[in-house]
Amino acid sequence: MASSYTFVRYDPRGQGLSDREVDDLSLEARVQDMEVVFESLPAGPAFVFSRGWQAPATITFAARHPDRVRRLVLSGAASRGRDFRMNDKRRAVGRLLDVDWELYCAAFAFADFGWTEEGRQYALMVSKATTPDIVRRNWLAMRQYDATEMLSSIRCPTLVIYPREQTDGQADFVIRDAVRTLAALIPGARLKPVEGLYSQYLASSAGVDAALQFFSEDTPEATSLQTGEDSAIIMFADVVGSTAMTERIGDAAFRDRVRALDASLRTVITSAGGTPVEGKMLGDCVLAVFTLARQAIDAALGCVKASREADMELHIGIHAGDVIRESGNVFGGAVNVAARIADAAGAGEVLVSDVVRSLARTSANATFKDRGEQALKGVAEPVRVYEVSWSG
Repeated sequence: MASSYTFVRYDPRGQGLSDREVDDLSLEARVQDMEVVFESLPAGPAFVFSRGWQAPATITFAARHPDRVRRLVLSGAASRGRDFRMNDKRRAVGRLLDVDWELYCAAFAFADFGWTEEGRQYALMVSKATTPDIVRRNWLAMRQYDATEMLSSIRCPTLVIYPREQTDGQADFVIRDAVRTLAALIPGARLKPVEGLYSQYLASSAGVDAALQFFSEDTPEATSLQTGEDSAIIMFADVVGSTAMTERIGDAAFRDRVRALDASLRTVITSAGGTPVEGKMLGDCVLAVFTLARQAIDAALGCVKASREADMELHIGIHAGDVIRESGNVFGGAVNVAARIADAAGAGEVLVSDVVRSLARTSANATFKDRGEQALKGVAEPVRVYEVSWSG
């Protein structure tokens, strides 16, 4: 990054070169730290790369100061502190915190990374970077962080990256459903799985490469070619119970099943006249856009059929509205509404907004059952939705 940009990093309070004697570890204090750092920079927006549990502070800063954040990358991130969790190995290792600090750091690192050089380096870094008291207080404070309400206020292009495959210890550092929710609620955010090492301190080379590629799109040439605003029909589909299924059949088996389903869904979507959006693929959720409401409904019903043939279930939401297209991605308030409608749908259900039903009721081979007005999370006003089924 430093070879391409002026690179500025700072250590969170209590860690690294920052003052270790601090009383306030609240979310608001961390946001104020970011504001102080930005005050020392030249005026104008900057690219921001944030990792792990620093994300709630970064999200809050970006929402409050849209003029200072040009593009945002969130790596292994969630909007709430309680979505970062301890597994059994970390809990067991935690008992060493009051016994031997360096042994605790080594055991914690090796629990995640195994007996590797990366684990040894990570342990050494952590032992020098903070103190037992800060670790203990940080964890307690972090559990109270919640920036979810700020997500819909972020206005800059955002990339959410997440490790595709980790060791057993790392796989649940951030709850996967929380990562998807984070990307769905930020207007236009892309969700991109990457390979390689990840921790709350370290980013994989693939993650850094993804961030640099995302930053490089912010050029006059790229913007003129890839940015546009128009109206679209938006379909958001998500696999029901993906976390429970992963725990039941294992990561590898689940990944194989959703990859096969993903191929089927792409075929259904393109055959109906739609376009799958690459930036919204994590392996168990799909975003697609259509020019006609009838096409989206046909695709949605076809996707339900394909998922059942794969012994899986989807819940699908469809909405229509203005979208902004950029670099193969789409974003805007209408995309967020489609995602929230999908959340309201049950297993195997397709729900559409009133505007989609009005556009499609005379052309789609479907019937619509009024489900009433729904209060959708992150959407200011209730949205009337309809359940869709095949005619007859």
